[in-house]
Amino acid sequence: MTYSELSEQIFQKRSYLCVGLDTDPRKLPRHLLTEADPVFTFNKAIIDATAEFAVSYKPNIAFYEAQGPRGWESLQKTLAYIPENCFTIADAKRGDIGNTSDLYARTFFDSAAAGLAFDSVTVAPYMGRDSVLPFLAYEGKWVILLALTSNPGSADFQRQQLHDGPLGSQALFETVIQTAQTWAGHDQLMFVVGATQTSELQRIRELAPNNFLLVPGVGAQGGNLADVSRLGLTKTGGLLVNASRNILYASDGTDFADRAREEARALQQEMAQHLASLD
Repeated sequence: MTYSELSEQIFQKRSYLCVGLDTDPRKLPRHLLTEADPVFTFNKAIIDATAEFAVSYKPNIAFYEAQGPRGWESLQKTLAYIPENCFTIADAKRGDIGNTSDLYARTFFDSAAAGLAFDSVTVAPYMGRDSVLPFLAYEGKWVILLALTSNPGSADFQRQQLHDGPLGSQALFETVIQTAQTWAGHDQLMFVVGATQTSELQRIRELAPNNFLLVPGVGAQGGNLADVSRLGLTKTGGLLVNASRNILYASDGTDFADRAREEARALQQEMAQHLASLD
């Protein structure tokens, strides 16, 4: 999916909602456990319930890898079921030396390899340029680079001050954002910014005015959608705000899909108001 296509979907649906498919078999409604593939059955129902309101879906790969071959099969079927007009994210947080990253990129981008063809993959930048470039070599595919995450440990490294950065003294996450933009344009590169990091969001927008930001942490993790939208939205949309647990597990009963739909619709309706404020 291209930059303009993603932007178009945002304004057509009046939404920048990304539904995180962090599907834990231990949390599935009990009535699904007799299904041949409970995870896919659950994901299918969630997608059916939320596709009207979501522009993106983000399976967290760990939830599928932890189930072995069965989980990988559920992931393949889930990806194939996501509507074509929705942007797909492999939340894998990969990143290694060049030849290894090349294999990771093949895994998530080349359907002939592992049966997957995501639009994008999350990548850890710690090992630098040669660990990221193999992902960028795939035409039409996106890298979503970890920049300033919402977990408490993000302060351990991401906020550390560097005294010889491109603009002198600056935090490591600022250097990541600036340096990465020399590797790819805004039509192929996004950044992960936690919703709990709104104190830095204005600065991040200054550093990356045209890049999309993937923002997890709204809802269960305490992020505020209004603040994220005020500071992060651009004329082309510019945001994908992820919600996982508050949608997936809104109910553990037979009404789980209906409740998921209600949660997604409520987020979309608020997003529509924030988008309208751009006019």
